[in-house]
Amino acid sequence: MATRTRKAERFARYDSADYLKTPDDVAEYLAAAFDEGGDDAAYMAHVIGIAARAHGGITKLAKETGMTRAGLYKALSKDGNPSFDTIVKAMRVLGVRLVPQLTNSP
Repeated sequence: MATRTRKAERFARYDSADYLKTPDDVAEYLAAAFDEGGDDAAYMAHVIGIAARAHGGITKLAKETGMTRAGLYKALSKDGNPSFDTIVKAMRVLGVRLVPQLTNSP
């Protein structure tokens, strides 16, 4: 009996940034991610980094915010802990802003 060899399946790399084509896409993505992320600040920083990649990359974001590329990579990584100033600058360049909203909890 002959043994069949199976071809290894290949999958394309998935990157959320590939689907963020417009400022509206970025705003909706961040709103959904912030809602899902709850109080996880590192997750929120990470999704802002994904939006930055969609915007043209961390290098472009660094130039537009006046911050260093290395600093932004570190701040917007999964283990990052960016300052509020970094978040505000990055989001402003991405064309979105933080808007206070009442929560459903007391």
